[in-house]
Amino acid sequence: MRPLVFAALAISVLLLSGCEEKKVVVKEKRTYKGDVEVLNSCGIPGAAVKMRTFLRENGFDVVSFGNDRLQNNDETIIVLRNPEWEGAQALAQTLKTKNVLTVVSKRAVVDVAVYIGKDFEQIIKPEQEETDDN
Repeated sequence: MRPLVFAALAISVLLLSGCEEKKVVVKEKRTYKGDVEVLNSCGIPGAAVKMRTFLRENGFDVVSFGNDRLQNNDETIIVLRNPEWEGAQALAQTLKTKNVLTVVSKRAVVDVAVYIGKDFEQIIKPEQEETDDN
C-alpha cells in the first residue's frame, strides 16, 4: 500500500509543480468626496459621457454632465469652484493637466467643473505597459 500512496503523492507533486500561479493585479480604487460636473467643450459627440465614465472609474463623484456653450477648447480645463476641495490635486493628476483655475462662486453647486478639450481621448486612453523591444 505504501508504494501506491507514494506514487499518488509523486504524481500530485509533478502535476502541481507545472502549474503557474497567475497574479491578479487589483487596482486600488480611491474615492474623493466632492461633486464634479463634466462639460463637453470640444464639440466631439459623446465626450462628456466618456469622461464621466472615466472619472467615475477613478473614484470621482460626477453628479452632472452635458454640453458647454463653447465647443472649441483644445485642452481640458479644471475649474475649481471650492478651493478647499481635497480631491483637486488628484483630479489634475488623473486628467494629466496643469490647466487648473480657481473661480469661487457662492452660487456654485459643485466643487469642480471639468471642461473637456479636444485632448480628452489621450487623457482617457488606458495606460499601455511599456515593453522592451531589445
